[in-house]
Amino acid sequence: MKERLSRMSSQLTADEAQQLADFVLFSQRNCILKLSPELSQGRISYPQFFLLTYLAEEECLSMSSIARMMGHSTAAATGMVDKLQELGHLKRYTAAADRRKIMVRITDQGRELIERMRGNIARDLADLMAQGDAPVRTSKARTIIARRVGKSTLS
Repeated sequence: MKERLSRMSSQLTADEAQQLADFVLFSQRNCILKLSPELSQGRISYPQFFLLTYLAEEECLSMSSIARMMGHSTAAATGMVDKLQELGHLKRYTAAADRRKIMVRITDQGRELIERMRGNIARDLADLMAQGDAPVRTSKARTIIARRVGKSTLS
């Protein structure tokens, strides 16, 4: 996957890369604005949401890995984990091989939250890209993305 992305980025012109970056920023802003009410209803912050998305992709992570991945101190990561565990979105346990090591795993409730949010994001992006009056950068980005993945249009 990294190799493919590297080849793709080397094939983009500077203008195409800028258009794609504009689209990413535009869509990110839109998604974040729509995520805010959802996250506040779930009583979680953006960093907690991003941590849950990491955990949804992994079987489990150590506290030190979480801290490193999130760019936080272990104490700050512990606070995030405490809050998410209190809400029932993840569970903490000791590693079998080294009982001093604390491991964290997402719960079914946490997975349901992430899946619902991913569905909302996918729907919002599809709506953005399908809008007839969407900004020009959206249509240009759609064309660039479609060409790079070998399709004539994105569906």
